[in-house]
Amino acid sequence: MRNLLAILFCVYALPLNAQKTAEQESQKPNIIFILTDDQRFDALGYAGNELISTAEMDKLAQAGTYFENAMVTTPICAASRATILTGLYERTHSYNFQSGDIRASYMVDSYPTILKDNGYKTGFYGKYGVRYAGLEKQFHEFESYDRNNAFNDRRGYYYKTLGKDTVHLTRYTGQKAIDFIADAKANEPFCLSLSFSAPHAHDSAKDQYFWQQESDALLQNMYMPGPELGEDKYFEAQPKIVRDGFNRLRWTWRYDTPEKYQHSVKGYYRMISGIDREITKIRDELKKKGLDKNTVIILMGDNGYFLGERQLAGKWLLYDNSVRVPLIVFDPRLKKQHDSKEMAMNVDVPSTILDLAGIQQPKSWQGKSLVPLISNQAKSIKRDTAFIEHIWEFKNIPPSEGVRTKDWKYFRYVNDQSVEELYNLKDDPKEINNLATDPKYAEKLKTFRKKTNRLILELSDDYSTGPSDLIVDWTRNKEGLIRIDSKPEYGWVVPANAVSQSAYQILVASSEENINTNIGDVWDSGQIRTNASSKIVHSGTPLISRVTYYWKVRIWDLDNRLSRYSESHSFARIK
Repeated sequence: MRNLLAILFCVYALPLNAQKTAEQESQKPNIIFILTDDQRFDALGYAGNELISTAEMDKLAQAGTYFENAMVTTPICAASRATILTGLYERTHSYNFQSGDIRASYMVDSYPTILKDNGYKTGFYGKYGVRYAGLEKQFHEFESYDRNNAFNDRRGYYYKTLGKDTVHLTRYTGQKAIDFIADAKANEPFCLSLSFSAPHAHDSAKDQYFWQQESDALLQNMYMPGPELGEDKYFEAQPKIVRDGFNRLRWTWRYDTPEKYQHSVKGYYRMISGIDREITKIRDELKKKGLDKNTVIILMGDNGYFLGERQLAGKWLLYDNSVRVPLIVFDPRLKKQHDSKEMAMNVDVPSTILDLAGIQQPKSWQGKSLVPLISNQAKSIKRDTAFIEHIWEFKNIPPSEGVRTKDWKYFRYVNDQSVEELYNLKDDPKEINNLATDPKYAEKLKTFRKKTNRLILELSDDYSTGPSDLIVDWTRNKEGLIRIDSKPEYGWVVPANAVSQSAYQILVASSEENINTNIGDVWDSGQIRTNASSKIVHSGTPLISRVTYYWKVRIWDLDNRLSRYSESHSFARIK
């Protein structure tokens, strides 16, 4: 009898435990993460913008937690999306438009992969924006699509494979979300990631912006006020590398005439309103399915945007127009949520998603969960300094790096670190008065330089280590005769984690100050595509005898990921 009771206990205990687990799983919240493309921080009614129509986003902000000072670590879509997926800064993931696929080792720890491996049904629809061949490892259901640049007209902003050019991507993404929710099971938590292509401009098209017909009436009889800081002097105050770059070129596409400006700004706002309508439909479907009380909605922009300020367009630069974005977290399970002034960042989004799901984040991640702020358990996440960067090496967009605090902003241009900007945001929120050249702020400037340098090292991994064992060789062995040459040969050891080199850049400077600020006034080789790392002949300004010079080198690996510079070394011409 005792054995029979034991057998019966085992038989009935297993289903009871399994049922309990299913009940526990069903209590986990569903999560919908909505990413918009190029939506800047103030392109939102709740942020005080009286021109834009974002009724549903405003409702989410009103009922949820609105992060007034939210930012992205890198103001460009590819790097920002890689950060959101991996929980890593660009300084570590090293992903940009010209690199190879993002490292698979980072994507193993992406938030959708972790959720998928921990009982969540995961889905993705929209602009993925990162080269990665393993979406099936992250999502049960997915479809990745974006604007089709094969078309130079309005079709480029319509879903590209329907064949009849009738469905706008915004509507299509919204419908895919509705279908996903309609199929959701009550006892299976889900995480749905939506990435709208709007309000990104269609760069190759004359009209740039293409909105849905339903948005035609918005702003129709409105004359849009001109941009702040739109006068010539604000453009002329920019470094030459900015004045000659893509920020100015795209300004000529969108804003350089009153007609273009009116069309573009209205189009930008109308496209955001199109997303807002889809969010309304998505929330209606959640309510219809009885899932609205247990579904957390997170809304964020992938980077900020210039709407003609400083006579610029696009993003990339480290002004607040480009760096700050809307961020809203609405958790219907909470009775009351409060807005936050904390510097929340895109790198915090995956940490927050896992925390909501009750899953511990990987130790390698570099962000912080915002759940303590959302749930009113804490008023601060103890971030006094935000690191911001745009380090893609592309000749038309000058790379930059810096830090932002509550009251200050500092940044510099990577390829000439003597070009610096320092702003007192408390007194100068529009970043007009550059204090970097004011002797009164020399100590503060020095402090921010050191802080930037420290964070660069903290937020880098071993893959980005620079070359080592630098040598300068003055001897030549020709036809059995060894002689001293007037032009040295440079060499270095390629870092082990790079595996192999695909290109290099050498800087040779006349002073320690110049080499420390990345100014190769004697020789800047530029990017040279070769795997050679020895016997690189000096090709710059002729060297003078008994004068000390300084040099350093950086390399690109086989996937075109850029290393840090090596330590600088000094040398002198022998005679």
